[in-house]
Amino acid sequence: MRPRRGSLVAVIVLVACTATSTTTSPTSSTASPSVTASVRPAVSPGGRWTTYHGDRARSGVAAGPSLADVRHAWTSAQLDGTIYAEPLAIGARIITATENDTVYALDAATGAVVWSRHLGTPVDSATLPCGNIVPTSGITATPVVDPATSVLYVAAFLSPARHELFALREASGAVLWHRPIDPAGMDPRTQQLRSALTLANGSVYVSYGGLFGDCGSYHGWVAGVAADGSGPLFDYQAPTMNAGGIWAPSGPAVDSDGHLFVATGNSFSADTFDHGDSVIELSPELKELGFFAPADWAALNTGDVDLGSVGPTLLPGGRIFQIGKGGVGYLLDANDLGGIGGEVASAPVCGGSFGGTAHDGRSIYVPCNDGLVALRVADDGRSFEQVWRSSAFDAGPPIVAGGLVWSVDLSSSALLGFDPSGGHEVVRQPMDEVSHFASPSSAPGCLFVPTYRTITAFCRAGG
Repeated sequence: MRPRRGSLVAVIVLVACTATSTTTSPTSSTASPSVTASVRPAVSPGGRWTTYHGDRARSGVAAGPSLADVRHAWTSAQLDGTIYAEPLAIGARIITATENDTVYALDAATGAVVWSRHLGTPVDSATLPCGNIVPTSGITATPVVDPATSVLYVAAFLSPARHELFALREASGAVLWHRPIDPAGMDPRTQQLRSALTLANGSVYVSYGGLFGDCGSYHGWVAGVAADGSGPLFDYQAPTMNAGGIWAPSGPAVDSDGHLFVATGNSFSADTFDHGDSVIELSPELKELGFFAPADWAALNTGDVDLGSVGPTLLPGGRIFQIGKGGVGYLLDANDLGGIGGEVASAPVCGGSFGGTAHDGRSIYVPCNDGLVALRVADDGRSFEQVWRSSAFDAGPPIVAGGLVWSVDLSSSALLGFDPSGGHEVVRQPMDEVSHFASPSSAPGCLFVPTYRTITAFCRAGG
């Protein structure tokens, strides 16, 4: 797995903690550093964005009033590390996490820190065999909240190199429990947890890929644990000879039966199929139920053209859309993924796609390194066609909110809003520097964007 952009190298000055922290005694702070504000939000955010792209199907669709007149509302103070996760909007709070293994709750109206929880010492990136998250590697995957219990689940990379799952009270950040989540036989130094956490079937699921540079021995892996932290860890390992990471930031998508769909990157096999560059269906217990791979899987493997640079898109009518680094879109039958070459339809879409799509009904919005593309699946579910294509820009994973399709220009660090019917640009708002695959989230009347070491809110203006 090699994401397309080079590392964002910066000298990061860590915010001093009020006490020395360990994994068994995380520290909390309720300090409120200053923020920069431009407008007062017209709508008090009633956030229900509890997981990556808002729901288990990763649709990225949010209800709410029009955001055509959205303006900068606030930018938080700098937090203590880089932010790769998509923000969560829960009631009147925004939840985010950093590569310094710190979780923050911000006031959705002002950006002030409500609470923070430092979970432990992150891993010094210089101690890893490769990678491009520097200077420390901590929390990369988007957390998930259970709205029924108000429990927040976060996966942290801790020193010495190991991954642990933490359950926190969403209201206060108090740690309820934490436990190791590295499956037996895994080398945590070569496995990266970038994919968003998934809450389904009474379990929390985490997915593993490799580091930038494809170093050492690693595999695509999904691990699960009961949502109350009890019982044994259960897991699925992609049967690759090496590699085949499950690393798309969008994480597993879950259907109405609780089945998980994941996509793998390239494996190191050029002659024997081993589930590299595949879409895989898993049961709630993480048993393999089926797979799809393009007929040219061997060429994708050898060319490092990951099919799994984007997570699967679950569509109405039992269809799945998949696209990867190669820019070819595949329409699959969710009830029978079809094995090698078993797609329902396929066609070139763009120069390459990364992160996650958004989808509203049969309309799919695809982020590409050469712009945003809107597709529509035919009523019979047998084909798809392009509806529009934006001008060229390096598009981050889009969402649909307030009547527009939103994407971050990852090169120029701007938030862009597009008319979903015709694709013309309606909104362009400049921002601070953003990290890999930055994707906005939404609460009614507002958008929240991770901007490297801050969160930036854009809202309808107050009256």
